[in-house]
Amino acid sequence: MRNARHLLYITMFLCPLLAAAQDKLATRNGVITFFSSTPMEDITAVNSKVASVLVPSSGAIEFSALVKAFEFRKAMMQEHFNEDYMESDKFPKAFFKGKVMPPTGDDLSRPGIHAVSVEGDLTMHGVTRHLTVPATLTTAADGSVKAVCDFKVKPIDYGITVPSVVREKIADTLDLKVQITYTKL
Repeated sequence: MRNARHLLYITMFLCPLLAAAQDKLATRNGVITFFSSTPMEDITAVNSKVASVLVPSSGAIEFSALVKAFEFRKAMMQEHFNEDYMESDKFPKAFFKGKVMPPTGDDLSRPGIHAVSVEGDLTMHGVTRHLTVPATLTTAADGSVKAVCDFKVKPIDYGITVPSVVREKIADTLDLKVQITYTKL
């Protein structure tokens, strides 16, 4: 009888936690790509180890990207990116915390394509800046969600300086593309 009572208390405690977790979608293998194009050189890097959580009912969204996980086609580019520009030993992660804002009346949990705005704070290289960008969420019948977002950032806005020696090889504005597929926790 005593064990049954303990089981009942544990169940009463865990049920709200499990109910809340069912609303969350997550991934640990989202992808962020950045592209820099200049007349001198095009530079592309891909990070396919992005962790993210989305709560469709509230629109809350967060992601975290390990800076050293960006991969370049040339090892020297990757080394300079981590040591000279991003200082990834000092600033190991980039973060975003914000909210997905669908048009009024659009239910993100319904299957279909949803044009949304994402608003929040992007922290990179120790600097946090507020931004609002358009995105597309595609909700599947199984509840999974694919998110795609393209936006631009200026390294200088995040305290990232580029030495004059290579200034002509790196664009003033970088194109970022976020592609994430969320599944239920």
